[in-house]
Amino acid sequence: PLCAVHTGNHDRGYLTVKRVLDIVASVCGLIICSPIFLAVAIAIKIQDGGPVFYRQKRLTLNGKPFYLTKFRSMVVNAESATGAVLAGKSDSRITKVGAFLRATRIDELPQLINVLKSDMSIVGPLPEMIENVDKYTQELPEFTYRLRAKAGLTGLAQIYGRYNTSPKDKLIMDLTYIQEYSLWLDV
Repeated sequence: PLCAVHTGNHDRGYLTVKRVLDIVASVCGLIICSPIFLAVAIAIKIQDGGPVFYRQKRLTLNGKPFYLTKFRSMVVNAESATGAVLAGKSDSRITKVGAFLRATRIDELPQLINVLKSDMSIVGPLPEMIENVDKYTQELPEFTYRLRAKAGLTGLAQIYGRYNTSPKDKLIMDLTYIQEYSLWLDV
């Protein structure tokens, strides 16, 4: 009772300004990146004729599920036999176009649509696959605290970590962001 603990409940003013900035940034990003969207869509269609976008169920604020949108970087129905699993470096499911998209992170650009729809924010904890949240929570019960903030396109774990950053280290970085939130930290 003698310690003040911030629970991740952000004040209304901060959330309003953050949402306005998310809308402005996502609209500007979508406009600026529209030529890239067109080129990627053509490349994916030429490669195998399959769908351009890939949608996967993820979790955001308060455990609310949403469909994350990305450019498809794997063969069609890549998860039909295995379910949702993380891709390895030499994963045979990744297409040639997809390898380039992943290396340059261009496959992530359609998430600006998720930001515009308010499923995500520009800055926040990475939205994990539901299967990973369940798995990581068994190992690290505190992992669910990440759901106290809206999922983000980028965040401390993406800036200071890598794809191979351990779940524990991601958790520490995400909880640091949630604990110390501010517009300056978002910048």
